[in-house]
Amino acid sequence: MEYYDVGKIVNTHGIKGEVRVLSTTTHPEERYVEGAPLIWFGENGQEEQLTVRTHRTHKTFDLLSFEGYGNVNDVESFVGGTLRISEDMLLDLPENEFYIHEVIGSRVIDEDTGKDIGKVKDILTPGANDVWIVERPNKKDLLLPYIESVILSVDLNDKVVHVHVMEGLDE
Repeated sequence: MEYYDVGKIVNTHGIKGEVRVLSTTTHPEERYVEGAPLIWFGENGQEEQLTVRTHRTHKTFDLLSFEGYGNVNDVESFVGGTLRISEDMLLDLPENEFYIHEVIGSRVIDEDTGKDIGKVKDILTPGANDVWIVERPNKKDLLLPYIESVILSVDLNDKVVHVHVMEGLDE
């Protein structure tokens, strides 16, 4: 079974069993609903099934509490661990949104020349737009912003992305 990270527990919060989570999920309000299942993975390979009891945000963190863990002593051992979901818990995404793992490894085709320019190596999420890193043979990586005028189409079945490399992007 594949597992996907949704956040890292960085600390406890207060005395009522809340933990501070640095989330990597793009939709925390849907991921952390009451009753949602999560799996905690510890740094030494431990695993624990958890159920979300409460979720709220505080500064840049998501604060979560779990069913059956009512005070700070119950959750201290979770600090440093990672919250993950199993493949069957992935949310259905709206059109033109993808999970990073679905796009990584896709061939990238330049729409203007029809040429294969490389493979998607990684996706960065620095701010307003994601940036797709394209690994090219014998060249520096190409950084493409995820905007309509650059990423023209994504075919997840065939793992092919058609792009328009605007002037100035390939320097």
